[in-house]
Amino acid sequence: MNKLIFATVLCFTALFFTDCNKNDNPPPSNTDYITKSSWKFSSAKAGGTDVTSLVPACFKDNTMLFLINGTGTINESTNVCSPASPANFTWVFQNNGKEINLSQPIISGGSTVFTIVLLNDASLVVSQTMTIAPNPPTMVELTFTH
Repeated sequence: MNKLIFATVLCFTALFFTDCNKNDNPPPSNTDYITKSSWKFSSAKAGGTDVTSLVPACFKDNTMLFLINGTGTINESTNVCSPASPANFTWVFQNNGKEINLSQPIISGGSTVFTIVLLNDASLVVSQTMTIAPNPPTMVELTFTH
């Protein structure tokens, strides 16, 4: 009888410890965050200085949508830039998710590769070195939100 009680207690103990603190939901990935919904421009810094007021209104009202299949769209909204931003692009994470490479530059004077400063449920912050004449190359940081 003691062996039966001991075996039963042992089984329940094993079940308790194997089921305890089990988390079947992995944390969201960069792809989960970036494809959650569309992104809208929030702010810009150049060389650490806030330059949001210098960003053209036609860029500020754009929205970007990243799709899980590696494509994306830019909606020009009410104020259309001239020349217009590309309507479609492809994207891929690179450098172990520390950078995002777009098939089209989204900023005049910029390149297609951005360093990801922050990517979470609410914010996308990217940076790159840009040359906007007549200024020397400058680190520019763009913040987008949902």
